[in-house]
Amino acid sequence: MNLIQRLYYKICSNDKRINFLRKQGVRIGEDCDIASNVNFGSEPYLISLGDKVRISANVLFITHDGGCWVVRNCDFSYKNVDLISQIKVGNNVHIGMGSIIMPGVHIGNNVIIGCGAIVTGDIPDNSVAAGVPCRVIRSIDDYIKEHKSDFLETKHLSPSQKKEFLLKKYKR
Repeated sequence: MNLIQRLYYKICSNDKRINFLRKQGVRIGEDCDIASNVNFGSEPYLISLGDKVRISANVLFITHDGGCWVVRNCDFSYKNVDLISQIKVGNNVHIGMGSIIMPGVHIGNNVIIGCGAIVTGDIPDNSVAAGVPCRVIRSIDDYIKEHKSDFLETKHLSPSQKKEFLLKKYKR
């Protein structure tokens, strides 16, 4: 991506960003939200996102293994090798800020990936996963049970209404 494309990608709307990414080859489902500084790497055409996928800031998708740099120099018979694999993300997935998704990973449906996770293996449906390396820490049902009393009905509020609500709730 050249400088002009990178600037456009950073300032355009989510819909225009998704159209731009589709032109780069990323397969993107419906009703997705992708932050302006997500990096789809050097092979974006190997990445597919299902419906209702939200990707937070500074997420990195890596479709190739840079370790081949060393392998190519160890043995002449490997001078032209690469390790490249696709990444698949299911439906209704949230990928937290700063996460890294490694080559060959398949993330299931109804999954939350915690901030800063390094996802090196597949994540099954209906999971909350986090850590380095990323691992399943609970089910979506357990996540809902744990946070049921903490959920706030603020999604419908305007930014000013939300601010007023939160400042009142937390008495700042």
